[in-house]
Amino acid sequence: MTLVSKETLEVKRRWPLQKVQHIIYPLYFPVSILVLWQLAGTFGLVEEHILPTPLKIASTFWILLANGELPVHFLASGQRVIFGFLLGALTAIILGIATGFSKIAQQLIDPSLQMLRTVPLLSLIPLFILWFGVGEFGKVLMIALGAFFPVYVNIFLGIRLVDQKLYEVTGILQYSFKEKLTKLIFPSAMPNLLLGLRLAMGTSWLVLVVSEMMGASAGIGYMIQDARAYSQTDIVFVGLILFIILGKFTDSLVGSIEKRALKWRDTYKG
Repeated sequence: MTLVSKETLEVKRRWPLQKVQHIIYPLYFPVSILVLWQLAGTFGLVEEHILPTPLKIASTFWILLANGELPVHFLASGQRVIFGFLLGALTAIILGIATGFSKIAQQLIDPSLQMLRTVPLLSLIPLFILWFGVGEFGKVLMIALGAFFPVYVNIFLGIRLVDQKLYEVTGILQYSFKEKLTKLIFPSAMPNLLLGLRLAMGTSWLVLVVSEMMGASAGIGYMIQDARAYSQTDIVFVGLILFIILGKFTDSLVGSIEKRALKWRDTYKG
């Protein structure tokens, strides 16, 4: 057996183990926390109305799921996040491309957007309520505003960070504007765009909580606010854990798309 074949065999043997480690290692810390948390509640170190045990929270979760209350809140929140994220991301991509390509568009649009970006989003809640009330449009618009800036800033920077020499080469090769876009600009800006989308998705969930707490009849944020009013700590934790799971799922989804789309990048992976 040659040295190369031995190395190949060794890599094949290690691969299943590495895959298992990739799944198990991230679970060590949260599982340890859950075990300690459950033990603290079981032995009365923490009062249940302050910090309910994981088993109590799991029981409440299944009760809410069985009686149909949780799916209603989940669907309401999911629709708001999807519409708000798409509206904010698409608007950001259009304006980011415009300001990235055109100095005139940058001078006209970018200064105003950069000033608006410095305004704390939470400070706009009173205005949104005055302008749009507590209906769905105001909530979706607030989520869209939260998702807008991560995408806009990143796609603008992605376009402006394209190598000038490569751009000049496309001119020498007499590329059309469409060819410059598809063969140089977009591939070069893709890492920044995907990073912006990933950050925007996380921001969308954060803004959703605030928008639902300012007035809603359904949604995970509304469920948390309603449970707080009645001191139902277990339901509050159900809502928080649901936000954590949904946030992690959407982040992993965008992250997997990023890995597939950027397989050509040879970067340090630790």
